[in-house]
Amino acid sequence: MGMAVRVEGRVQGVGFRWWTQAVGRELGLRGWVRNLPDGSVEVHADGPEQGLSLFERRLGVGPGGARVDGVVLLGPATGLPDSGFEVRYG
Repeated sequence: MGMAVRVEGRVQGVGFRWWTQAVGRELGLRGWVRNLPDGSVEVHADGPEQGLSLFERRLGVGPGGARVDGVVLLGPATGLPDSGFEVRYG
């Protein structure tokens, strides 16, 4: 089931997608991340509950250079890859 979230703030043009992919892989999650036209970033992830909880907390901080104003829960994750964490476009 996992989680789908929208991360709002200054999260585009600061390496947020690549950082999200690295954190997702580090935590053993499968999922994907993409930029949205409104300047936010959409993230879908699934894996062990402890990893998802830590992932959500880390998304709330983001990488250096980013400014996260909020993490909005969208619902369960969809379109997950069989394994790994992907950066998607469009």
